[in-house]
Amino acid sequence: MSKLSPEHLRSLIQPDRVHRDVYTDPALFELEMQQLFGKAWLVLGHDSQVKQPGDYFLTEMARQPVIVARDQAGTVRVFHNRCTHRGAMVCHEPRGNVRQFTCAYHGWTFETSGELKWVPLRSGYEPQADQRLASLALPQVARVALYRGFIFASLAAQGPSLQDSLGHMLSSFDDMVDRAPDGEVEVAGGVFKHAYHGNWKLVLENHLDGVHPNYVHASSVQAAREGPDPGMNAGGAAGSEPYHDIAIRQMRQNGAPDPVWESIGVWTTTHGHGYLGDYHDDSRLVSGLDNPVHAEYHRLLTQRLGQEKARKVLAVTRWNSVIYPNCSFMGQFRQLRIVHPLAVDRSVVYTYSFRLKGAPEQMFRDTVAFSNVVNGTASWVLTDDLEVYERAQRGLAGGGTEWIYVGRGLGRDVPDSEQRLRGATGTSEVFIRNQFAAWLEYMTGESAGESTGNKAGDNA
Repeated sequence: MSKLSPEHLRSLIQPDRVHRDVYTDPALFELEMQQLFGKAWLVLGHDSQVKQPGDYFLTEMARQPVIVARDQAGTVRVFHNRCTHRGAMVCHEPRGNVRQFTCAYHGWTFETSGELKWVPLRSGYEPQADQRLASLALPQVARVALYRGFIFASLAAQGPSLQDSLGHMLSSFDDMVDRAPDGEVEVAGGVFKHAYHGNWKLVLENHLDGVHPNYVHASSVQAAREGPDPGMNAGGAAGSEPYHDIAIRQMRQNGAPDPVWESIGVWTTTHGHGYLGDYHDDSRLVSGLDNPVHAEYHRLLTQRLGQEKARKVLAVTRWNSVIYPNCSFMGQFRQLRIVHPLAVDRSVVYTYSFRLKGAPEQMFRDTVAFSNVVNGTASWVLTDDLEVYERAQRGLAGGGTEWIYVGRGLGRDVPDSEQRLRGATGTSEVFIRNQFAAWLEYMTGESAGESTGNKAGDNA
């Protein structure tokens, strides 16, 4: 039996365990690039990154270089970054604004809509080559779709629509955008990029893991507990910098007692998606303190939505939403992370910060502060996580047991009226089991079995 056959792939995923090969086998990783990243809807970015005609940025899908661009007519397009002449990348600057794309190898020039505009030394081709040349447009990715400004694409021409694929997770994007007083968000403040020597799955699993913070982040939790309280300076007097307050609160929250982590909500939906909820609310956040900035934000949001709808928007307590297989974002903190697999044991993560249009500027400054504290390469939080990812990868690649046990909560997780599946407790490993059910479905092309549903809801 081939190790890439559907029969073998199914043998790697058991109800309460998965085989270590899914993290360490280079052949399985190559199959993932074809079957999973080559077929799923992937989050590429946000249309605020291509505001004007001619704006573009470069990214990757299943390790294939692509260009995300807004053409001169205003349509967002995604192209394979490959000249149709000799195959060289037609664009190499990471972002910019152009009237046309010109290949640096032989000068072939393409419109921002993809059409081949100009070929140098045209007389060197036979007259009958005109029709052939006219067909050599910049190749477009099979499917592109937007939701609330977020850009998605799929390399597969066939498959579920974006709406069907996201299902209930549409409401996580709604949660993020609905918080903006002007009804829109935009990428701002640059991007953090970090790499780690580990499999891409590790980061998506970690972002829904309620057990690890007390252990992985123990040193930063202890440092925060020993430091000045939020609102106090190092001398114990009133007054502090916002960065200090955000850092101290975040670190101390990671050290919440076990009953708190057990009581949070961990939810899963079809296609491997999931999210955490029921923890971060205004009483725990710097923005929720009695301060004029947050009061002004409430006023502006209420002015646009009305009191009742504004209350419902702010009552949503989702915190990490995972869009399988390449994205994790935090609506309340305006952070979005995109995972780029490079090899079976090498991954890169891009982190973007968002501005709520119409909100007080200080809220965006707090967003950047939070990003520095949690997602920056000098962050106490991220550096802990990266160390654990690499330790996990080294352990998995070594000897010993062949299996990883993921049975926490198994048999006690319950479906709800929204056709989601909720963990029996906030530390259930239901999200890992759900991700591997989706993994198996993509990898074999067969149904993963019982559906956890994909209806959109309002709150959890």
